[in-house]
Amino acid sequence: MNDISLSSGSFTLPGEAGHEELTLRLAKKWGADTIRDSDGTQLSPEITKAGYDIYSTLCLVRSVQPWARTHQDKLQQNFLMSSPVVAESAVVTIELLRGYFREQFAVNSEANPKTWWQVFDRTTGTEVPKRQWSFNARRGTVSIKGATPGHKYTVNFLSLRIWEEISMYNHLTNNWGDREHLGAVDPMQPETQKVLLDFLDGWLRGHPDTTVVRFTSMFYNFSWFWGADHAKLRDIYSDWGDYEMTVSPRALNLFAKKYGYRLTSEDFVNGGLYNSTHNAPSRRYRDYMDFIHDFVIQFGRKCIDLVHKYDKLAYVFYDDHWIGVEPNSARFHEFGFDGLIKCVFNAFEVRLCANARGVRTHELRLHPYLFPTGLKGEPTFKEGGNPTLDAKNFWIDARRGLIRAPIDRIGLGGYLSLVEPFPDFQDYIEQLIREFRLLKSFHQGDKPYTAPFKVAVLTAWGSLRSWICSGHFTHGLELNELIESLAGLPVDVQFISFDDLVKAGVPKGVKVVVNCGREGSAWSGGHYWSDPKVQEVLTRFVQKGGGLLGVAEPSALSRPGQLFTLSHVFGLDRDRGERVANGKYKYSVPPAPVAPHFITADLPDIPDFGKDVDGIYVLGPETEVLADREGSPRIAVNGFGKGRSVYLSGFKFTPENTRLLHRALFWAAAQEARWPVWNTSNVRTECACFAGKGKLVVINNAGEPQDTVITLGDGKTTKAVRLEAHGIAILDV
Repeated sequence: MNDISLSSGSFTLPGEAGHEELTLRLAKKWGADTIRDSDGTQLSPEITKAGYDIYSTLCLVRSVQPWARTHQDKLQQNFLMSSPVVAESAVVTIELLRGYFREQFAVNSEANPKTWWQVFDRTTGTEVPKRQWSFNARRGTVSIKGATPGHKYTVNFLSLRIWEEISMYNHLTNNWGDREHLGAVDPMQPETQKVLLDFLDGWLRGHPDTTVVRFTSMFYNFSWFWGADHAKLRDIYSDWGDYEMTVSPRALNLFAKKYGYRLTSEDFVNGGLYNSTHNAPSRRYRDYMDFIHDFVIQFGRKCIDLVHKYDKLAYVFYDDHWIGVEPNSARFHEFGFDGLIKCVFNAFEVRLCANARGVRTHELRLHPYLFPTGLKGEPTFKEGGNPTLDAKNFWIDARRGLIRAPIDRIGLGGYLSLVEPFPDFQDYIEQLIREFRLLKSFHQGDKPYTAPFKVAVLTAWGSLRSWICSGHFTHGLELNELIESLAGLPVDVQFISFDDLVKAGVPKGVKVVVNCGREGSAWSGGHYWSDPKVQEVLTRFVQKGGGLLGVAEPSALSRPGQLFTLSHVFGLDRDRGERVANGKYKYSVPPAPVAPHFITADLPDIPDFGKDVDGIYVLGPETEVLADREGSPRIAVNGFGKGRSVYLSGFKFTPENTRLLHRALFWAAAQEARWPVWNTSNVRTECACFAGKGKLVVINNAGEPQDTVITLGDGKTTKAVRLEAHGIAILDV
């Protein structure tokens, strides 16, 4: 399945029973070596016996529905916080599921509420004593006595998830009508584990034609709480990286036994913020994540060993029930997976897949999925849709990552029958697959040119969340936007945590540290900046000649007199209204659109950073402001000791800003002289040199034709290229 050929191999096609002629015709046209089923489809013997490798999709926790329906106490659970209620008298009653989608959740009234639940006066932030509240199971309400009128109250309660989120999404998106609502069972229950292993054993015996068992991730889903009114508030809470959906009384008891202390519902609810990956985690929460990760590895290994016993390969799909799998964890190899499959919209998701260690095969599931509509309900394979244009636009975003990191396979998912009325889509996919195979061949035994220095992105999560913030591309989130730019740049990037920094300092070879995000976020760092050692390490790093790139509110931690703890390195800080009585240094306002500088050389106009921060003020004449907005610096540089810092007031993924970032990294690293090597003149184009292959790949990231000039490895010689819209050129060098 891994031979490199331009006409065949390395492609997984979704087949569909009832459409055998289309399946086998497109398998031949697209050069597929593998056919897979998708959620809601089946493969007929005519397909499975056609000589292709077969991927069979399996979601274990949704696989035993008859048993799940008769053992609802074994369904997965989570804590929910009720909608706040303001007391009008000394007695207040709260309807627990008000505002939630009741087809998704049911109150767990079997596990003793007085043991696991908590009631809070959110006005004072204090817990209401258990003797002051009571639960009415029939009505699904909690009544509080001794309430203070005018105060706001909530209840943290355990819920059973009676409809698993991905089943729910697919069902409602594809209008599955009266098809069964699937529930997910809790694998931490010993009885459930036996049922799942028995099912898996029988399933493996019943699928002799299956080559690869493609686990729909493993056991636990990312968090997705749906609202009752889908039109106005579908996502009450949604986070692709947190562990809210793993909770159960058994899990909490086992955790307490192992770690020597008990977690409470508030450790998970967190005042209604829950444990979003965007927020800096507590030590208690990190302990719980490690606990779940350990369990998922242990039970997951049993399942994978069973697959191998039947001489089949085990792949894991990253995007559904992946919680506890953690492909960027140092322990990922312990599962024994043979492959990782990642669905991708863009470049940083490609890099995430390629970054996983411990599997032989890294595979991408491309967009658009073969669904009638996209994730936001927009038409795709239906009237009003343009799937060919969608595929081109998704491809040029993903391709930026593909020229930087090797991927073994690509494929599609969904309902193949939907492509039949779109012959232009069928032709374009054939072209796309050949392009992928060509890029794959360049990576074999070679690596593309990268800058002569390394870059470290500093976050609260470090390597555990390499190449991702939380789920797919969240537009408007500075670090998501920034790592999307980074994903296609010729720079060696690693992700480090504050714990790493305190323990071992800045890694060897790193010349620039990037810190990007808003105060309190996991991306900027939040409470981790309170450690003086962190400030000391980074200050000394820049003093000795290192570079620091800060975006939005880097090093932010509110203290009297400052917000940025590294304001002395950046030469600036942020005022949010508390400095009305304090004077501010009057810097020289740069000429429009931006001041001339190495960093801004390719900026045609004032940069669009999206929603950037304001109130930035400089500390003195050493800070050079390159662009400002209404008296607040947007781009600034500063010399500190032997090193340099760069500040950007925000970031948005655009060709211009990607070039700005690229130049900023070189300037911060004091490597301007090496900048021209293997670079393009047109910011809508990029290139990658595979010196060992003697090939130069030039890509057009725009939907219109582009002209560009590439500076070769000597830094002087150039080549001019014209590229078609969405196009690619391969040059001999």
